[in-house]
Amino acid sequence: MRRFTYLAMATATAVLLAAVPASAAPDNGRPPSGDDEWVPVPSAPFEQEAGITCDFPIRGEPVLDRVVKMVLATYPDGSSKREIYTGALIYRVTNTATGESVEVDISGTSVLQMRPGGSYSNNVTWRVWGPILLGMHKDRSNYPSGMYVPNGIYTLDVSKSGYRTLRFTVGSAHNICDDLQP
Repeated sequence: MRRFTYLAMATATAVLLAAVPASAAPDNGRPPSGDDEWVPVPSAPFEQEAGITCDFPIRGEPVLDRVVKMVLATYPDGSSKREIYTGALIYRVTNTATGESVEVDISGTSVLQMRPGGSYSNNVTWRVWGPILLGMHKDRSNYPSGMYVPNGIYTLDVSKSGYRTLRFTVGSAHNICDDLQP
């Protein structure tokens, strides 16, 4: 089964990358040639109080960050319609009450489809292959509160109000709050 999962993920990634054209004419909704470049997207450290995702305060910080993105399509006003993110990313997440920490590899590939007025954090659908770091808040997602590392092939739909719905084609999500319990 594990071999099938890896094969499915590799096939999906190959299909995704094959679907990204090397160049395009300026009138197809994509940025003009020359903007078709991968650009670094540095990941910021974060801190959360107890009860936001985990029952205790946590801090997250990138240990390795080589994430890049490319804008694949834009709306007429120039705002992003579709973007792809990929690259190596390892985060250290620490229970700041105890000092216990874990490092997680969250080097997934994501294609984000922003609805008009959307951004990477609301009014967007993520199509993901591989792991990411995902905070789920009580009553604001279809999962219990936690700091999850979903892995596999899945979608994350974030409504305009910020409600998060995680659905797997294949894979599962691990709550790293469980690993950091006092």
